[in-house]
Amino acid sequence: SQFKSASFRKLLDEHQLLASYSKPGYPYDNAVTEVFFKYLKQREINRKTFHSIEEVRSSCFEYIERFYNNYNPHSANNGLTPNQKELEYFKN
Repeated sequence: SQFKSASFRKLLDEHQLLASYSKPGYPYDNAVTEVFFKYLKQREINRKTFHSIEEVRSSCFEYIERFYNNYNPHSANNGLTPNQKELEYFKN
């Protein structure tokens, strides 16, 4: 398994990252991330042709900052958009 691979563990440790250890058949840990990437690919990445990595970076940034964070409510945020949830968090 990749989570037991010495080289993979070393990479995680070097970057101070924690591997996901969710149980098989229990996808809820990654649901928010999976939904985000689903819509990023559907709405942005798969609809364009890119000629450089910089174009990809710019396109992803624009999608996230100008659209997704402002207009995508999620049940994990109690129906709030990411920006609304962040504002609520910092008010408290």
